[in-house]
Amino acid sequence: MEQIKVFFFDTYAFFEIANDNLAYEPYTKNIAVITTKLNLMELHYGLLRTEGEENANKIYNEYSKFVIDFSDEDIKEANKFRLKNKKQDLSYVDCLGYIIACKKGVKFLTGDQKFKDLDNVEFIE
Repeated sequence: MEQIKVFFFDTYAFFEIANDNLAYEPYTKNIAVITTKLNLMELHYGLLRTEGEENANKIYNEYSKFVIDFSDEDIKEANKFRLKNKKQDLSYVDCLGYIIACKKGVKFLTGDQKFKDLDNVEFIE
């Protein structure tokens, strides 16, 4: 029996899937997804701008089943990671997601160039 792989979906990954990027198609089947409400907040905002409220709400609601909670310690670790990588100008949400992925032992799925060469990243162009 094949074990299902788990990925932390960065907001970038959600946008690419919503935009039917074929490179992300393998990440739409037979995997488990985790993310945070903050990632969905970014996604919802972007979709409000480009797709309108109805579609933004639909996609937000569809992905909300993948949301996991995070702790105060996760926030502190994310801030330390952001400070350590301040030249990259990483967002708070991205840093938090990356730290959660590392702590959970799952790959951080993104196409964000700033994460391309980091450990524990599943980078898709």
